[in-house]
Amino acid sequence: MTLEDLRILVAACESGNLSSLARELRRTQSSISQHIARLEAELGVRLFERHARGVAPTAAGKMLKDSALEGLDAIEFGLRRVRTLKQGESDTLTITTGGTTVRHFMQGVVVRFRRDNPTVNLRFLPANSTRRCVEILRLSQADLGFVTTGEPARGINERTVARQRLFLLVAKSDPLAKCKRLQVKDLQGIRYLGLSGGTTHHNAIEAAALERGVELKPEIVFDDFDTARIFVELDLGQAIVPAVHAYNFAKSGSVKAVLIGDLPPISIGWAFRQWKHLSAPAREFARLMEQDLRKMQGIAGLELV
Repeated sequence: MTLEDLRILVAACESGNLSSLARELRRTQSSISQHIARLEAELGVRLFERHARGVAPTAAGKMLKDSALEGLDAIEFGLRRVRTLKQGESDTLTITTGGTTVRHFMQGVVVRFRRDNPTVNLRFLPANSTRRCVEILRLSQADLGFVTTGEPARGINERTVARQRLFLLVAKSDPLAKCKRLQVKDLQGIRYLGLSGGTTHHNAIEAAALERGVELKPEIVFDDFDTARIFVELDLGQAIVPAVHAYNFAKSGSVKAVLIGDLPPISIGWAFRQWKHLSAPAREFARLMEQDLRKMQGIAGLELV
């Protein structure tokens, strides 16, 4: 039994499909299967059930996966600490999140973190969906992800830090700009500007609208809320954005944000593998982030958890 055998076991449990895992790891499916077969032969038990759609861990597989994940994270944490002791090698903190999150949530945090941790290399990996952030975390390419929470992913834990109500962003000349509050039924027939499919916001917004009898078909699709603001300023339509973005956009004076009272809030927070195995810089960054969120409590529609 090797560490690589255990890494493959954990990845296979999380993926559920050996061929897609092989592509992700740029290996052959045969080599993936050999690692699993070696573990099964050594332990004398089946670790996976094979079925048409892929594989699923047996009770023994789940048990070993949980223990292996704990051990592998602890080893990675130890290796990272050893590397930082090597002369000339600095610690690195990698965070994956949406492309505009730094602008709306993290500017002050980054400044204070760099001031207090000058030897730590800070790296951001932008991702246009929570799903992509999770993939990056699973591959151990990042320490933390700041994401939309509420859709648990295998092998990834979440810590929700706030919830955001949703607002309709409109041009100041738009008749809806005169409203103080809207309901989903009021959105019927708007020139909807929507997020690209696959994002958690997209799925949550459109599913909630359908439950209330309103189908939102985007006339223009965008990848981030900052782009949505530009389209709204150009009076190309209306977009649905979360509280902090709505507040920041409305400050410009060129658009107005109107609360949609019956759309459920969106939860945001941290995604990670094991909190206790995060490095000291990662925990410090999260602490500073939550400190800044407390300063935002006056923003309408933002609720801290």
